[in-house]
Amino acid sequence: MNAEADTLERADAAFSEALVEALDIREHETGSHSKRVACHTLVLARRFTTDPHQLHQIYWGALLHDIGKIGVSDAVLLNQGALNKNEWEEMRSHPEKGYHIVSQIPGMVEAAEIVRSHEERFDGSGYPRGLRGEQICFGARLFAVIDTLDAITSDRPYRKASSFEQARDEIVKMSGTQFDPLAVQAFLAEETTLREMVDAKCMQSNGASLSSNTNARSGP
Repeated sequence: MNAEADTLERADAAFSEALVEALDIREHETGSHSKRVACHTLVLARRFTTDPHQLHQIYWGALLHDIGKIGVSDAVLLNQGALNKNEWEEMRSHPEKGYHIVSQIPGMVEAAEIVRSHEERFDGSGYPRGLRGEQICFGARLFAVIDTLDAITSDRPYRKASSFEQARDEIVKMSGTQFDPLAVQAFLAEETTLREMVDAKCMQSNGASLSSNTNARSGP
């Protein structure tokens, strides 16, 4: 890679991470939710591939998964109560909106598909396309497990975080329905590492940094 291309790639990476951080702040997230789930998803992904390109795509797809919420109104996005039909339809539009954004970034084809598919469920009950099983890209199937882990083990304005054990039990219970059983098996195989990372909130000492494993300078 020449110096100019390297500079552009690093600028794109910095811009994307800043954009995601802004979205986390808008959603009143603490602890950099998007960066955290991207790091954790890589733990599962590395059980299946060592290819730097695939790992980069999974990282960026996980990091940018909710970027489409930029197009969701504050009244819906920040609503802590039950959404009505119209509000729910607006919220459910965010994967397609995110796909539209990310698919326009050169070299982000696979990442964009993860963004588009991250709300799908293994049994076909998810959205926006109602995909089932292996119709869902593998990165999104891995991400789904991690997103639930992070949601359960993180504080929310309306509840305190639950334990890792509670999250694990819920994930195992939903194997074959919400989650790909293969992704759940990988989660269980990496339980020790993920437990440490949840406690440390994705500290680099747990080996979560992509840069230390794929020679990236500023994320993938």
